[in-house]
Amino acid sequence: MSARESRPQAASGGASAPAAEPTLREILGGRGGAVDASVPVVVFVVAWLVADGLGAPSAVAWAAAVALLGGAVVAAVRLATGARPRAVVFGLLGVAVAALVALYTGRAVDFFLVQLVSNAASALAWAVSIVIRWPLLGLVVGAALGQRVRWRRDPDLLRGYRRASWVWVGQYVLRLAVFLPLYFADAVAALGVARIALTWPLIVVCVALSWRVLRRTLPPGHPGLRHPRAAAAEPEGR
Repeated sequence: MSARESRPQAASGGASAPAAEPTLREILGGRGGAVDASVPVVVFVVAWLVADGLGAPSAVAWAAAVALLGGAVVAAVRLATGARPRAVVFGLLGVAVAALVALYTGRAVDFFLVQLVSNAASALAWAVSIVIRWPLLGLVVGAALGQRVRWRRDPDLLRGYRRASWVWVGQYVLRLAVFLPLYFADAVAALGVARIALTWPLIVVCVALSWRVLRRTLPPGHPGLRHPRAAAAEPEGR
């Protein structure tokens, strides 16, 4: 039997090749949810601009109603395509709260107030999680991989998740730096554009950059995210 003929048998009979290390994009999923979240924003801003341009006395109410309708359509599509009901409900709830806030204040710009508060709270939560050595990126990835918190026993993974989590803190801080001036300037259209531009495109960049930071932090020879290893035990007799 030739060497060429023996290779398939060796591959099938021997140990299988190790699975490729998954990237953060593969672990955390695609950008579909972030894109879906942009739909209510687009229809709200467009509806408000049209209603306000036509001189409608209740432009905010029209925009809020259209945003709720857009959110409901997105929710129905996501459910039909197999999305988790909990995620769909939370997404629709976020649109409903934003619309109610705008209706309550009568200011279209307040449709984005929930997003501002959410980004501020997220930046604080991620920063605190790093300081107390429970980085949220590790919790999210560990849950996605079914590891729970075993990664915390690996000093290299813990350090990598802490460093990579700062990228996510920066994401929220960047949004606030852009959103706040537009919010206080009552720039509804510009805020809508910024909200879309800094949603899934920024998330894509954030995932890629945090993955790079995480991989560069792990030492050569580390088995990867799927295989956290415990800290080396002290020698016997010490």
